[in-house]
Amino acid sequence: MKRSKLTHFILSLCLFAFAGEALAIDISVLGLFRNKAIVKIDGKQRILKLGKASPEGVLLISSNSDEAVLEIDGVQNSYRLGNHIGSTFKRDAQPEVSIYKDELGMFTAVGSINNFPVNFLVDTGATYIAMNKNEARRLGIDFRQYGKRGYANTANGVAKTWNIVLSRVTVGDVTLNNVNASVIDSDSPREILLGMSFLGQLEMKNEGSALKLKKKF
Repeated sequence: MKRSKLTHFILSLCLFAFAGEALAIDISVLGLFRNKAIVKIDGKQRILKLGKASPEGVLLISSNSDEAVLEIDGVQNSYRLGNHIGSTFKRDAQPEVSIYKDELGMFTAVGSINNFPVNFLVDTGATYIAMNKNEARRLGIDFRQYGKRGYANTANGVAKTWNIVLSRVTVGDVTLNNVNASVIDSDSPREILLGMSFLGQLEMKNEGSALKLKKKF
């Protein structure tokens, strides 16, 4: 059964995000290195690596022996050794989102990839976020230059693929950085599949008509 783009878009809007109450966060910068920083967050020592968020949600954007750029609650600032980031910074309780079924009983959601709006079809059987070559080009992804070639079994047989890393993937209030994805050298899948490279990093709860996703950390 085919769905019109308008119907798909309207049904995909059945998505609601929830924000938690603000929590104080306390950070001290203990050590600075190239692409790595040692910090104490709420009394716990953490080693931050480039592009990876701590369990508390503090993301290291860049660092060297002089300073580090940290992203806290979506805000980036530079900090030097010995800097203390106090309770003036707030972070939300882990965001969550509810995704609802469409008229075919499939979980669909409006989201974004690298800040470009997209429609997702939730697929827990997909290892990665998967898209066809046309969607990749629309999103400005140069998969042939930067992707790693491979092959995948599809409904139409074996197809060439390019494995890539998406800088930013968002569904509702849930955003993840550096998410693995696959571009298939085909016109399929028609919709971008929201696979386990994204879903596997979240807590998932299926409540029948709704699928609830929540960040683990």
